[in-house]
Amino acid sequence: MKVLMPALFAAALLTGCSSADSPALEPIPGSITYGGQPRTKLTKSPVGSAVHHQFYNGTGQRVEETYILQPDRSLKLVRRVVGPDFPD
Repeated sequence: MKVLMPALFAAALLTGCSSADSPALEPIPGSITYGGQPRTKLTKSPVGSAVHHQFYNGTGQRVEETYILQPDRSLKLVRRVVGPDFPD
């Protein structure tokens, strides 16, 4: 019984971590995939590798995005953080 309880608790926590429930991030002006996938393909990078991109949006805030390279060599936007250039 002592072994079963932590396993059930961990399973309950992990069910809330499903990425299928979260909405997909849409590209914004300045994103690599804004206006479609890039014309050049990342042929030497392994599938599943992360690509990081930083830029400034129209209001001057720093935007950091993370992409994952898919098996078809397209980029999937998985994370975006928007914040000031110099935090307090």
